[in-house]
Amino acid sequence: MSKDIKIKKGLTINLKGEAEKILSSAPRSRTFVIKPSDFHLTTPKMVVKEGQRVMAGDVIFYSKTNELIKFVSPVSGTLSKIERGAKRVITDLIIEADAQDAYRDFGVLNPDSASADAIKNRLLEAGCWPFIIQRPYVVVADTEIEPRDIFISAYNSAPLANDYDFSLHKKERELQAAVTALSKLTKGQVHVGISKESDSPFKGLKDISLHTVSGPHPAGNVGTQINKIRPVNRGEVVWTISPQDLVIIGELLLTGKFNAERIVALSGSEVKSPKYYRTKIGSEVSTFIYDSGVKEENVRVISGNVLTGTRISPKGHLGYYANTVTVIPEGDDYELFGWNKPVFNKYSTSRALTFSWLNPKKVYDLDTNTNGEHRAFVVTGIYEEVFPLDMFPLQILKACMVKDLDQMEALGMYEVAPEDFALTEFVCVSKQPHQQIIRNGLDLMYKEIG
Repeated sequence: MSKDIKIKKGLTINLKGEAEKILSSAPRSRTFVIKPSDFHLTTPKMVVKEGQRVMAGDVIFYSKTNELIKFVSPVSGTLSKIERGAKRVITDLIIEADAQDAYRDFGVLNPDSASADAIKNRLLEAGCWPFIIQRPYVVVADTEIEPRDIFISAYNSAPLANDYDFSLHKKERELQAAVTALSKLTKGQVHVGISKESDSPFKGLKDISLHTVSGPHPAGNVGTQINKIRPVNRGEVVWTISPQDLVIIGELLLTGKFNAERIVALSGSEVKSPKYYRTKIGSEVSTFIYDSGVKEENVRVISGNVLTGTRISPKGHLGYYANTVTVIPEGDDYELFGWNKPVFNKYSTSRALTFSWLNPKKVYDLDTNTNGEHRAFVVTGIYEEVFPLDMFPLQILKACMVKDLDQMEALGMYEVAPEDFALTEFVCVSKQPHQQIIRNGLDLMYKEIG
């Protein structure tokens, strides 16, 4: 049964530099990089050696704890280098790409007639399983556990984020194949959340339970939608998956090829011509950010959105799950007596010396400055104003910090992800790293409870 979800608590942050609805093809990247760190708590076991050639879809490594979970090359080329960090941990797998891709053929599989086992085996074999993330713990899904339900958010409400209605245009056939296949992997439902005002390609698809979502960010977070549709309790597992990853899965089933294509939104105030680019997972972001006139000095390039993304070099590579690249000013300057004078050009939820509340639709050019230093938690009640989940955010954060597993369980840690606390981190007057605190708490639960 579908459900209309209206979020009242949250915060819409209007930033300068939204990507224009124009799609260009990025130049072919010379190198592609896969970072094992993108797959949280996954220890890689290499299959390919340095200097060995691979086709798009060839296995590069698999999970040391579960050999069924394989990770494949997004392009054809040569694995030129395996970079390692402390304790010889693999940090980067660098692939020098061919001029054109040669694909491994996995064969066509009709999702309407295929069995659940056949679909599951195909996803594992072709390296599409890492697209499926499970809750609790927000890690690559366990192959032995059947999910209660599957959740897909096709509404991205984060600042300057990818507009799925645009990036998924004319992808109904691939989306239908993917959701039909996934619906056979659960006894529950495939829940899809779309914006109430959107013309989503998910409208009219079968084998899904469609929900309309409205309200401020984080209305588009899949965690918010899970909480409002059917929360995760102890002993239950649900899967989540990104809409663009559904397209890759659908194309795999329909054509037999692992096509790691990404439609990336290049946005941010430091981009002269923000727009969308067609590229591939792990590509060099320099192939398209300079095409749009990005400033080269004193900027921060983020693989992802401004609230949850990862800082990368302008010559770095696109993250495995990222579909947005944001470029904003680096906040390395400090104002004299900035705390003791009226502020007109910064956004704040507080009315103390700030006036952004007078013009809620104003578009801001914000930098990365935290405008304060780390300090002990101050109880202000501000977290609850931007946190729509039916739980106590401050209490959960404190339980994670003191490693109180019983309290973490009781307060609802099974259904949260670090991204659910991005807004509380943004408004935090104590400048606490909320997302990292939650990630550490989830890792502790995974280790101790499993």
